[in-house]
Amino acid sequence: MNAVSDSTGGRRPAGLLDNPVLGMAPWIIFSVLVGPGRFELSVALALAASLVLVIGGRIARPGSSLKILEVADVVFFALLAIIGIFADAGTLRWLETYAGEVSNIALMLVAFGSIMARVPFTVQYAREQVDRAYWNSPTFMRVNYAITGVWGLAFMVAAIAGAYGDLVLQDPDNVWTGWIIQIAAIVAAFRFTEWYPDHVRGRARGSTEGPTVRGR
Repeated sequence: MNAVSDSTGGRRPAGLLDNPVLGMAPWIIFSVLVGPGRFELSVALALAASLVLVIGGRIARPGSSLKILEVADVVFFALLAIIGIFADAGTLRWLETYAGEVSNIALMLVAFGSIMARVPFTVQYAREQVDRAYWNSPTFMRVNYAITGVWGLAFMVAAIAGAYGDLVLQDPDNVWTGWIIQIAAIVAAFRFTEWYPDHVRGRARGSTEGPTVRGR
């Protein structure tokens, strides 16, 4: 990913583990694989990816705290795994049809819930990239609230698009509602994540907080 500015105004590379997009990998795996007859496999692989991220993060960064998104990954897919074990054929068919909407709604709740708790989920990744002295900087926090909010909106758009295709069009495989709109929403959020911190930094250049507003 892009370089980030540290507290001295220098630049250092942002590691992959510093990016919240990595925490969405299990959801991406699940969304791509889930389908008729593949619910159990997609859940198992997503749960395995969630555990790898949690364990790998602790090994790569000893003593680092669990991220909200990491916990959400494990809890969500563990619950789906348990449901899948005991669900009948009808429930499994429902889950295979609406799994995309369920996962997008879950992510939306994680994003907006973390904002309501005043710990936007991106801030936990961003704090590993800047000096502790700047963790509560108003600009730093404002950037993370904005980025987390945009991700929440992207998940909302994806959920609405999927639900429209499934419930209104009665076409789960509709290319627009099932793929193009949802992918466009996620790409837009990703691009905003890349662009907004630099935009704020540019406007704040010359201020003491300018070099430390990276939001991811």
